[in-house]
Amino acid sequence: MGLICLHSAHFSKIFKKMMGTSCSLHWREVGEKERVWTVAPYHPIAQGIPETFVLPHSEMYGECFEVPEDGRIIFMSWYEGGNVFRSGITFQRDNGKIFYFSPGHETYPIYHDLNVQKIISNAIRWAAPIAMQPERVTWMPENPEKIVSENPLAKLDTSALHEKA
Repeated sequence: MGLICLHSAHFSKIFKKMMGTSCSLHWREVGEKERVWTVAPYHPIAQGIPETFVLPHSEMYGECFEVPEDGRIIFMSWYEGGNVFRSGITFQRDNGKIFYFSPGHETYPIYHDLNVQKIISNAIRWAAPIAMQPERVTWMPENPEKIVSENPLAKLDTSALHEKA
């Protein structure tokens, strides 16, 4: 099973349990500029993401971020106030993949940014269990003209359901 934790989910029970640490970090909310750097451009989550992009207003998350050292850093953030943060990190736990991505806040339209949307959709595909990923085989019915698109429930006799007991 995969797990994707966004923004303040670093402090969720499940993420802290999977990390085995307090997952504490420094933060401040003053709406400063965040520059996100792609530091692992060949990772599947970073596909189609530029080397850097800017979020004009963001809540600052800064180091020290208390997570295990086995995480692979995909994105780093720099904030206008001078702080830096490992803003996109992957972890492997048994057969499960975990991705933490910090940009996001209820006050700022960060999830409207096309790069952020692309990162999240890439992360969903990356974290999906291999057994759950669709095969690359296209199935075609033997007799496509016999496929009926009408609702099969429309012909169901429901009169017995409406009788009073």
